[in-house]
Amino acid sequence: MLKLENVSLTVDTEEGNREILRQVNLELKKGHLYVFTGPNGGGKSSLAKLIMGIHRPESGRILFEGRDITDLDVTGRARLGIGYAFQQPPRFKGLTVGRILRLAGWDPETDRNCHFLKVVGLCPGEYLEREIDDSLSGGELKRIEIATLMARSPRLAIFDEPEAGIDLWSFAKLTETFGALHERNPEGALLIISHQEKIMELADEIVLVQDGQVVRQGKRQDLLPGLLEGDLCCGFTCEKEF
Repeated sequence: MLKLENVSLTVDTEEGNREILRQVNLELKKGHLYVFTGPNGGGKSSLAKLIMGIHRPESGRILFEGRDITDLDVTGRARLGIGYAFQQPPRFKGLTVGRILRLAGWDPETDRNCHFLKVVGLCPGEYLEREIDDSLSGGELKRIEIATLMARSPRLAIFDEPEAGIDLWSFAKLTETFGALHERNPEGALLIISHQEKIMELADEIVLVQDGQVVRQGKRQDLLPGLLEGDLCCGFTCEKEF
């Protein structure tokens, strides 16, 4: 489905050019749920943004379903079926939940009760007319963003630390939602950036990103025990708060 070949990324900083990713090789297959994990600052989010087209690589190639998308922008990649949910979802004063879902592809004529909201644990009657503003909690915003991605039916859905800033109940609902999304979309793939053990337990494969490189990629049952004990990554163990 997705393949990165010798991809490197350099960004401008106040201290000058900084290499964020170097010579990354990675392959993601359809029907799989992947969790990217590793130390903070290791390059996980940069790698996800590179896949989405938010960043452009310094060198290397990115292939999506056999097509070279290295020079394609965010809009072009979205049209091909790549979707991205930010760590901090944006708020849109004046834009309702129903409106953004319709923009994403929801058809109220054929889905009057909006099953996208129901899947993420939100009552359509209470949320469709609500504005996406400061009245919504972080957990509500995360679930609305997931519902929006579902309405788009992306081939590859990327979620950047979806657990950040949400409460225990919302986190439990998120893990249920990711499991349901994975089951409902066998032809697509999910990519979740997370430090959380409960999210890693959903993964088919875990990708360990450290110092700008993919240092390990493998089946959950092979990598998770080492991550729990801190044996695979210097100074890093996955989190268990939830």
